[in-house]
Amino acid sequence: MLYTNGSDKGEKTMDRTELKRTIKFVLFSISAGVIEFGTFTLLDSVTEWSYWACYLPALILSVLWNFTLNREFTFRSANNIPVAMMKVAAYYAVFTPVTTILGNYLAETCGWNEYVVTILNMVLNFVTEYLYDRFVVFGKSIDTNSRAQADKQENE
Repeated sequence: MLYTNGSDKGEKTMDRTELKRTIKFVLFSISAGVIEFGTFTLLDSVTEWSYWACYLPALILSVLWNFTLNREFTFRSANNIPVAMMKVAAYYAVFTPVTTILGNYLAETCGWNEYVVTILNMVLNFVTEYLYDRFVVFGKSIDTNSRAQADKQENE
């Protein structure tokens, strides 16, 4: 629940915090999407590579960007970076082959426009990664980094 009409101030604060977190995730995801789409477009335009060979480097760059920003600013997590990265790697161990194989099939075999396929993959990635990051990767460590602790002390 993002909004509340209840009178509980703590619940309203939590709802506002989650709304801010969601907005940050959207904005960072848009920036990662620009990196992914730009890299894909560049590789697709200047090489003769197949869909998957353009898609994979673009995806990797966007994942690194998105993880770094969302860990620090969206989820404000102080958790163990290698552990968090392994959890993200587990997500992408499933997401990447599925979207690469399916995307390649749609673009190369079915004749779908490769930019449409890439955008569909990006939307699917946005929705599933937010849920995975929120509840699996950073779920127990949200708002534990120094930035979050400083904000907490400032608001007390």
